[in-house]
Amino acid sequence: MFDGFYGRLRQQTGDRWLHYIHHPFVRQLADGTLPASAFRRYLIQDYLFLIHFARAYALLVSKFQTLPEMRAAIRSLNAIVDELPLHVRYCAQWGLTGKAMATETEAPETLNYTRYVLDIGHAGDALDLLTALMPCVAGYAEIGVGLLNDTQTVLTGNPYAPWIENYGAPLYLSGVQASLTLFENLAAQRGGASRFEALAGIFATATRLETAFWQMGLDAACATPEAR
Repeated sequence: MFDGFYGRLRQQTGDRWLHYIHHPFVRQLADGTLPASAFRRYLIQDYLFLIHFARAYALLVSKFQTLPEMRAAIRSLNAIVDELPLHVRYCAQWGLTGKAMATETEAPETLNYTRYVLDIGHAGDALDLLTALMPCVAGYAEIGVGLLNDTQTVLTGNPYAPWIENYGAPLYLSGVQASLTLFENLAAQRGGASRFEALAGIFATATRLETAFWQMGLDAACATPEAR
């Protein structure tokens, strides 16, 4: 996962990447101490985020001209669309309904992140857009696998264990690998090496916005403390 052009971008991001994948929100998911209010805030905004993420992948499809590339992007789009009902069913366990989440106001962090990705997609080409998407796609896989392999992660009795297991599951990892393969091919075909500085900037900004998304959840817990 850390090889190739993606690996170069990840390494270039340095401490900013490490702060993203080891954010206190993530660490508290791992040990089960994350306040429920923080997780609910995250779930609501993640639902709204996924809608715009699907829009971004629909835009990605339009950026391609060959059927194999279009099919690859469509598979990712379908995976997100199919994930939304699963997300709603999971959220129901936390007292959240799809109808209620759909009427929630997007947090500034959600707006900043999703509109940045869409703006990159409208202004640039497929490689620009996929670069903006990869910190979320591959980053969640790295977090999921990392937590599952971390001896300090608590799974038994941890209300967040299903979330952790989902992002380390073979089905999710298979989808991530397909996205990485598409990304590496794009980087080779569309001059990724000669565009590295600009693409690294996109990747770093998306990583920063991902980190802000975690922090949004923690901030909600500080604003409305509740029992864990």
